[in-house]
Order: sequence, then C-alpha cells, then structure tokens
Amino acid sequence: MTTEASVRAFFSSPQFAVVGASSNPAKFGHKVLAWYQAHKLPVTPINPASATITTAYGEHPTVKSVGALSEPTRTSLSIITPPPVTLEVLKEAKRVGIPAVWLQPGTFDDEVIQFAYGKDADGYAGDVVAGEGGVGGEGWCVLVDGEKGMRAAGKL
Repeated sequence: MTTEASVRAFFSSPQFAVVGASSNPAKFGHKVLAWYQAHKLPVTPINPASATITTAYGEHPTVKSVGALSEPTRTSLSIITPPPVTLEVLKEAKRVGIPAVWLQPGTFDDEVIQFAYGKDADGYAGDVVAGEGGVGGEGWCVLVDGEKGMRAAGKL
C-alpha cells in the first residue's frame, strides 16, 4: 500500500490543501493545517461551511471544494473528513487531477481504500498515503511522518 515513494511524491507537489480544515484547535483539521503553516508550505484550507479559517498563523481564506483550487494538478491534498465524505473528495480529486492524497487516520474505511488504491477507471489513480505504516501506531499521519517525507522530497 503506502510506500516511502508515495510520501516523497506527495511532498514533491509545489502546493498543498487541507480538506476538513477547521478553526477549532482541538480538531485534526486545524492541527494539520497549522502543521503545513509551521513548515512554511503553501497550503489552502478547504471548508465549504467557513469563508476563513483562523490558526496561530492568522486568518486564511478558504475554498469550498477541491474543484475550486486554483491549480489542482500542482496540489497535494491532505484529507481529514469522515469516510463517506472522503470518498466523494477522492472522486472530485480524481476529476480535477490532484496528483497525490494523504488520508489521515480515521478518514477511510474499506470502500475508501478500495477506491483510493484503484488504478483503473474505478479508482483514484494518483499517489496515496494511507493505512498501516509510518512511525506512529495509528498509521500514516502527516503530523508524525510529514517531516521525514519533506526530507525525502528535499523540502527540509
């Protein structure tokens, strides 16, 4: 499933976006967005219900969907949503040409994983970071495994 090559490909993108970004510091959508900002990576928060997201790094305008990203083919996507939403996000990511996705722990079920790793017409077809592996016991998590991935991609 996920390999170091997938993580390296994810961090090779010049831009990033976080689906499920939140202003609530207790939520992982907030923590992941702030992680990108702390590492000075260009990141766009995606949240259909909020016009802006506030973190310790200021207030940031959101886009409402993956399709609203200015350069989707140059943007890797971190997803922090419940599995049914994640599946729809992956379908939109495929449609607009997102090259790589990172499915945080808790964002996927068997149906999501099957679509994510599908390389034919019925699957996502891009690079995927998800599932078992990484440093932490919960699976691949950008908060735990991100710096190693950035190093591998020459960004740290």
